[in-house]
Amino acid sequence: MCGIVAVSAHRNVVDIIVHGLQTLEYRGYDSAGIAIVAGDHIAIRKQAGKLSNLKAELKANPVTGHVGIGHTRWATHGEPTSANAHPHDSNNAIAVVHNGIIENYRPLREKLLAAGYVFKSETDTETLVHLVHHYQAQGKSFSAACHQAIGELEGAYAVAITCMSDPNRIIAARKGSPLIVGLGENENYVASDVQALINETNQFYYLEDGDVVEITQDECLLFDQSGAAVERELKTVTMSSDALTKDGYAHYMLKEIHEQPTAVANTIADRLYNDKISKYFIDQATAAILEQVENIHIIACGTSFHAGMVARYWLEAITQIPTQVEIASEYRYRKPVVPKNTLFLTISQSGETADSLAALRFAKTAGYLSTFAVCNVANSSLDRETDVCFLTHAGPEIGVASTKALTTQLAVLALLTLKLAEIKNVDEAIRSNLAKQLRTLPGIINQSLLLNDQIKVIAEQIVRRDNALFLGRGVHYPVALEGALKLKEISYIHAEGYPAGELKHGPLALVDEKMPVIAVCPNDELLEKLESNIEEVRARGGELYVFVDHKSQHGLKDRVNHLIEMEASGTFTSPIVFNVPLQLLSYHVAVLRGTDVDQPRNLAKSVTVE
Repeated sequence: MCGIVAVSAHRNVVDIIVHGLQTLEYRGYDSAGIAIVAGDHIAIRKQAGKLSNLKAELKANPVTGHVGIGHTRWATHGEPTSANAHPHDSNNAIAVVHNGIIENYRPLREKLLAAGYVFKSETDTETLVHLVHHYQAQGKSFSAACHQAIGELEGAYAVAITCMSDPNRIIAARKGSPLIVGLGENENYVASDVQALINETNQFYYLEDGDVVEITQDECLLFDQSGAAVERELKTVTMSSDALTKDGYAHYMLKEIHEQPTAVANTIADRLYNDKISKYFIDQATAAILEQVENIHIIACGTSFHAGMVARYWLEAITQIPTQVEIASEYRYRKPVVPKNTLFLTISQSGETADSLAALRFAKTAGYLSTFAVCNVANSSLDRETDVCFLTHAGPEIGVASTKALTTQLAVLALLTLKLAEIKNVDEAIRSNLAKQLRTLPGIINQSLLLNDQIKVIAEQIVRRDNALFLGRGVHYPVALEGALKLKEISYIHAEGYPAGELKHGPLALVDEKMPVIAVCPNDELLEKLESNIEEVRARGGELYVFVDHKSQHGLKDRVNHLIEMEASGTFTSPIVFNVPLQLLSYHVAVLRGTDVDQPRNLAKSVTVE
């Protein structure tokens, strides 16, 4: 969600911080700010709106210094105004930036008001900076005051704090919200994501929950939640800064849609061999767990939830393993029954999704056989905390609306399904056919990208509408849900995904000549039933757009005005393929409507708060 960049160096840090914040813009934000220790005061510059507003402010009122903290904020407590933007200060002696939510800020605020502190914002964050100042005023050092104040916080947070009384030092901490430490030559850094610092260093510590770190230009001290000095493994991260550019595309989302053939190829590369699951996919310990699996619970949010829904169809149809799929934010607040030998599987692009992480932490106490994850970010909280994590190799995904993360998640889930099919002794010929479909998937996705010009024409018709229905049946029902989600995420058109068989149970009342109905029509055993549902829409004057497998023996050509024929591979991988043209459709509609495609309003890339 929000972005943090903090630097202590022997050079001016303003450009480092601003560039770091710029690489984190994809996360979504509504204000930005920077605090620099500048001689005898802390200079704060902050503005509501985009980072360009902060840059303009810095140009008009420049500042320099060797220590500073920066932030892009996505509003939770208080409106997105300059007053509520971070950093916040206390008596111009201490400044703080903060991601997350301080749940006990009200009693802390009352305590500080009683002590005479004046609050300038509506945020929960301002309580922390005044609390640190309060303890320093009692004679504590900057370090001791920070440790005490941080210890009183409840909720999820990542914070970075700087101070006039110890001007080279930055103190940072995390609990439930990601934070990393970067090591450089005669300078050190803190950020909410390695991408913010990849131009400066490739050496990182990933902080654990409860960790506190103190950095200066020349040292880095790590402490655990008890306050004891601790060592963390130093990781070398290999990531090209080129991956963070648009590479000639108009938007990151369009670039990432077109990266899907390569991303899927990288994801299955050494995990599939001779139309079989490779020995490199899992180790013996993981195989031993899978041999015991009798049930599977899949927990995820948003697009990842839709990936889990597809996987449920695969797992039950191919392996006969009972599988449940649940939204993480709902799962957290009920008392799930965990049958014997149930595998817990959570899916997250970022590996930092708050609800999914909370579900994982609950699962570790709930009697599951083991916890597995599918994730795109190595060394993320999810990667570190789960028993087994399958990385997707999608590369950085900058656009808020997930595209290549979804297709690579589905590729991994397909691999896992094939491995379980092998363990369950599913017929080898069946397994070989499914593996062949997966092996040829990158090329099929590439074919679907050739529909781009045809989809542009369709987008010009849908852009005038305020609502849309997406229909699918069976394993393609989640594809309809995902298509609707993409359209509303980036174009702001109200869209709903429905199982096509449910039309007559309510949604058909909405269908008239002004209602675009987008149907996913694969070549499977439900084709005839789906044709009947399409006929229901046509009879009521609905504006039909049907994506159909060109190999299918359908009777739609003379009945549907907008028929998009495509190569959809086999029935196993077709849910992955059908997602791609729906992504292009949403993209082109959004471009025509003039919305912010990569950073849609009110949304964040990584949802690290509840």
